[in-house]
Amino acid sequence: MFFLLRRIGRLILTVLMVASLVFIIVRVIPGDPALVIAGVDAKPADIVAIRAKLGTDRPLSVQYGDWLWHLVRLDFGTSFSSGESVSHLILDRFPLTMSLALFGFLIAVVVAVPLGVVSAVRRWSAVDYTVMAYTQIGLAIPAFWLGIILLLFFSVWLHLFPLFGSGGFSHLVLPSIALGVGRSALLIRIVRGAMIEELQRDYITTARAKGLAESRIVLRHALPNALFPVLTVAGIQFGYLLGGAIIIEQVFSLPGIGRLLLQAISARDFPLIQGGVIFVAIVFSLVNFAVDVLYSVANPKVRVR
Repeated sequence: MFFLLRRIGRLILTVLMVASLVFIIVRVIPGDPALVIAGVDAKPADIVAIRAKLGTDRPLSVQYGDWLWHLVRLDFGTSFSSGESVSHLILDRFPLTMSLALFGFLIAVVVAVPLGVVSAVRRWSAVDYTVMAYTQIGLAIPAFWLGIILLLFFSVWLHLFPLFGSGGFSHLVLPSIALGVGRSALLIRIVRGAMIEELQRDYITTARAKGLAESRIVLRHALPNALFPVLTVAGIQFGYLLGGAIIIEQVFSLPGIGRLLLQAISARDFPLIQGGVIFVAIVFSLVNFAVDVLYSVANPKVRVR
């Protein structure tokens, strides 16, 4: 119980820190939302009136206190540019972003686990060098650049997938691959390192001495134990996928939270920027919380830390 309470407290503290940091950053960056809304030909009196309506003319401490009070009640406020509820705008776009992150994560795991295992079992072989070369390339290539290449090859030249927009599974294939390749490269290295360590332990030597088949030793004994550290890293990588979706959505013109945030930044829409970033931070924190709980169930020793 103490383990769960400590993790929940850490989650709440993380979200509050992110919320405070975002509140400060969006107001330090040059630009006045009232000027964006009023336009270049607006009169000074109109700009003052818009500031009063938006509440940006109040002291920062008053704005922060009022905003934090609403945040505690999960009220992200109203968008400056559209006048709609920030919560409604985010929840409307979130399923697409989550689907993109989940598919990217699935691709990363499906690629990483078997390649990491094979690379560890056939260490220093041609297969191992090939897999390591893939990880080096995967880590070096930016996801947005890979997305552009995938669009050019599979959409423009081969016409196998839609070029832009959303509407079905086919629209998520290329952006998911663009997101998943880099994460798979990192996870392969984690799986490979964990498997090499496990294959050198005494219980593996004992299993081999008993005459067990090598495939059984690798899959039934070494792999489950090697996946413990991978589980924690995978949860963090899923959070990175949510963040990386912001750029990928722009490349593929997907109407998710990423594009919503970019539009909010251009419009200096404080409530929408803050709400979007905090919502992603909450999801990221919840994912890590779930990973911590699962890891503690699989390995009870971590509960005492």
